[in-house]
Amino acid sequence: MNADRVRRCALSLPEAVEAPHFDYASFRVGGKIFATMPPDGAHLHVFVGEEQRETALALHPESVEKLFWGQKACGLRIALDAAKPAVVETLLRQAWAQRAPKRLLDVGD
Repeated sequence: MNADRVRRCALSLPEAVEAPHFDYASFRVGGKIFATMPPDGAHLHVFVGEEQRETALALHPESVEKLFWGQKACGLRIALDAAKPAVVETLLRQAWAQRAPKRLLDVGD
């Protein structure tokens, strides 16, 4: 999967926008960052909950690793060249849902 496809997928999510975050690209919903991508486009950082993080680590050790903020695990670092597109897209959706306003999650209920 490449950076352009990641960008298209992230921006296809309801009310998602792209904005700079230092030298990274960030993807946000409701003003909250759900993913970032370093300038080289080789990795994607997704901010998922512990359950999603541990499941992805167990199922896809070849392409994901824990992402730390200081000493705390805060999400996943995905190696895009090793990751299956469906895995990246699922993790992006999960990260989006983690940060999206409740009104966006309730659509269809």
